[in-house]
Amino acid sequence: MDLRIFTEPQQGASYETLLAVAKATEDLGFDAFFRSDHYLAMGDADGLPGPTDAWITLAGLARETKRIRLGTLVTAATFRLPGPLAIQVAQVDQMSGGRVELGLGSGWFAEEHAAYGIPFPQEKFARFEEQLAIITGLWATKLGDKFSYDGTHYQLTDSPALPKPAQDPVPVLIGGHGATRTPRLAAQYATEFNMPFSSIEDSAKQFDRVRAAVAKYGRPADSMVYSNALVACVGATDAEVARRAAAIGREVDELKTNGLAGSPAEVVDKIGAYAANGASRIYLQILDLSDLDHLELIAAQVMSQL
Repeated sequence: MDLRIFTEPQQGASYETLLAVAKATEDLGFDAFFRSDHYLAMGDADGLPGPTDAWITLAGLARETKRIRLGTLVTAATFRLPGPLAIQVAQVDQMSGGRVELGLGSGWFAEEHAAYGIPFPQEKFARFEEQLAIITGLWATKLGDKFSYDGTHYQLTDSPALPKPAQDPVPVLIGGHGATRTPRLAAQYATEFNMPFSSIEDSAKQFDRVRAAVAKYGRPADSMVYSNALVACVGATDAEVARRAAAIGREVDELKTNGLAGSPAEVVDKIGAYAANGASRIYLQILDLSDLDHLELIAAQVMSQL
């Protein structure tokens, strides 16, 4: 079971804070550092000192780390044009020595688009599908060949399809709860399927849909990685769990129901239940980025038992 650290910087984090968390992620033996791709805080958070851009952040971390994988959970397709995004991801992959993964989603948070003047189209999923075709198509185009695409929303003519990423291919992550289109797109374009903030039962149902789509698409069953993203709140004592829950404005019972919360033993057991459904990777949503002791505890008493 891979454990990855997943952050939500729009809630309030500077680049220096993210760098400290990424370095702890690497030093403590976690598999990867991922971040959300948002520009506006959610809920009651003030978001100070302000948003950081996902791919600028990852470019910096690419040069400051050596081992961990780096990626987005997930980049919003509404934020960027597919051609420039393919260039950005390829460049950061080169800068990291081939450690980047692209999580891509259709985009959903209308308020942040309004806040920063980003168009929020009504038909998002069709644009998302075209972006997947274009980005993966650009990367797959052989050196010296040209790439063209004539879609409803995007058109590319005789692109040199450069630069190339260090990896061939860059892992692509798709996730979500959609019962039909999402599994189909995952089977066509993704190397990993993620179920965010979902119960064991709902994850099992969606994983089965994706497995069926993978088989229908003619791919080997083991060509898809299945993962979950869950909020983490782990403590050596009940008091420590309660303190960490309070720090992120959540209730312990709710976190135990909907996330990975409680003692290390409780969390290990629940991860095992997700693993029984086929998950081989867990993204631990860490909401208090100042609490590096939390990461140390998880590494020492949870990760060591998996």
